[in-house]
Amino acid sequence: MADQPKFNPGVSLAGAVDLEALKHQVKAEPGQAGGAPAAGGYVIDTTENTFQAMVTTSATFPILLFLWVPTDDRLFPMAKALGEAVNKLNGQIQMSRIDIASYPSIAQALQVQGAPALFALIAGRPMPLLQGVPFETELGAICDQMLPKIIAAAQQAGVNGTAPYAGDKDGASSGADGAASSGAAAVPPAHQEAWRLAQSGDYAGAAAAYAQVLESDPGDALAARERAKALLLARSGKADVREARQNAADHPDDVDAQLAVADVDMIGGQIQDAFDRLLDYLAAGHKADLETVRKRLLEYFAIPEPTDPRLARARRRLATLMY
Repeated sequence: MADQPKFNPGVSLAGAVDLEALKHQVKAEPGQAGGAPAAGGYVIDTTENTFQAMVTTSATFPILLFLWVPTDDRLFPMAKALGEAVNKLNGQIQMSRIDIASYPSIAQALQVQGAPALFALIAGRPMPLLQGVPFETELGAICDQMLPKIIAAAQQAGVNGTAPYAGDKDGASSGADGAASSGAAAVPPAHQEAWRLAQSGDYAGAAAAYAQVLESDPGDALAARERAKALLLARSGKADVREARQNAADHPDDVDAQLAVADVDMIGGQIQDAFDRLLDYLAAGHKADLETVRKRLLEYFAIPEPTDPRLARARRRLATLMY
């Protein structure tokens, strides 16, 4: 942030050592006397092994990524304040703490040069919020103002689920594994297999499993929503955004190219853009592709809240274009 002193505690991705950080290094484990605050509630610790599963869940609820060094006591007040703020929101957002000294590859992937750093993660898309230790007033603004804004942005993107409760800080189910088991316990029994497949990154398998749930209960709105998200991620979760957009610009009459960009928009939370792109494509005279586009839009319509005004407008426009 502006006029803020540079701070890089304890870890350099180039292999250098911050000597000042050594003075602040503690031996205690998180949760022990003299150590960092423990994970728990809606705060989890993420490792390289659980990182992808954590990213996957950001399609269901928003996540605050906190990249830190849990042995540096200068970061403890920040970790405590953020954790308490997240837990007060009762699952509207989750906090994922990542030790970049132990898992530098995650920091490199996010182009972070040191700790602390904060990102908002919505539908798999990280958005940088902060690099460096904030002043007390700035930290207060993050807790009181920024977190609600992240939740609101996620809701606008159709990401409005509730994070699983990971247990009390002194309980046995804290951390990433505890969050996963707690999350599984909160999933409806009929959804367990589909949820497990999605957690493992098998989105196509998850979509098929949710389809089976819907065969038994066509009115299961949660299964319909999660199936739509799984189909979306299976198709385009790893798409090259620039390539997809350029291809659509180069081939304005290619329905597959337009569908690919609409998928990218949905994943990025640009729901109105996705709706408009496909509806405009139909309005431009591509009636031969009506059924293909209609089916994709019906998938998209399952993702936002039923009361979302964008949904009602898009449904009305689609109905008009069909006749």
